[in-house]
Amino acid sequence: MDPFDDLLRGVRADGAVFGRSVLAPPWALRFTDGASLTLCVPLRGEGWIVRERGADAGEAAGSAAGGSGTGQGPWRIRMGEAAVVRGPQPFVFTDDPATVASGAATPREVRCGDVWPGERAGRDVAGELAGDAAARTVLMAGAYHVRGEVPERLLRVLPPVLVVPDDHDCTAMRDYLEAQLLEGGAGGAGRQIVLDRLLDWLLVCTLRDWFARPEAETPGWYRALGDEVVGPVLRALHEAPGEPWTLASLADRAGVSRTTLAKRFHDLVGEPPLAYLTQWRMALAADLLVEPAATVASVARRVGYADAFGFSAAFKRVRGVSPSAFRARPPAISHAIGHAIP
Repeated sequence: MDPFDDLLRGVRADGAVFGRSVLAPPWALRFTDGASLTLCVPLRGEGWIVRERGADAGEAAGSAAGGSGTGQGPWRIRMGEAAVVRGPQPFVFTDDPATVASGAATPREVRCGDVWPGERAGRDVAGELAGDAAARTVLMAGAYHVRGEVPERLLRVLPPVLVVPDDHDCTAMRDYLEAQLLEGGAGGAGRQIVLDRLLDWLLVCTLRDWFARPEAETPGWYRALGDEVVGPVLRALHEAPGEPWTLASLADRAGVSRTTLAKRFHDLVGEPPLAYLTQWRMALAADLLVEPAATVASVARRVGYADAFGFSAAFKRVRGVSPSAFRARPPAISHAIGHAIP
């Protein structure tokens, strides 16, 4: 398992719902889920993502409209493209940024898990699209409410909005979801689970494709995964964080000297191997501590500490609070919901 796989473990859809309505301009939808991530995929037509004024005000001014997915937008999303919006601030998806600015349409507040007014079973979506297909949009969206230190590490390296062009690798799965939406799809046992997992797959594909793009500002550990020396070490740390790793044992895994590993790891990742291991162990421990049956001693053993005392000292040094104080906080839950927007 590599770091990217680990960061996505807690990001899953649960109970995706698919509507079958069509958006005709002028229209504007304001997403109010408060989600950590929202996946937006136009199955027909296109739209614009507009982040509200003041969202992430500290971010640097970005690219022009329809750019690479960094900056402050707005961002144009065409059919076949996929976008991921980082929350939790509300944002608007509209036929044209001027629609909201001019007051031509008042944004309708929506949540991905709701069934919105105007939907009804058996609606003739194909007929609605046939009249003026070029001017109409069908949007599929999924809201992911991410809680937990491990997936939060992923959120911290994502831009406010990322857009993956239509040359990405998820075409077949997107086509299947489109058939489920526009043609009604097939029922039967397990259909909901299939739809949930396909939504997950689309999100993972979109994020992987984004990180592979030259404009993505990828973290050091992601770039280092392809390195012949550092890559195997990163995978070893993530596959077995509880092992009693030393610089010498990691250098043996990489097949180089300790000096070579230490320099190469720091140059690519930005910190020494054992410092990276400590941060990763504490992230895992933070999520383990909120499990109902967990104890400080059991978490210490799972992340590679021989006793609770040594673990507690390390956790407080890194996290700023003791494991017991951290446990007293309300537990967090990871979940996600999806919807095809009417």
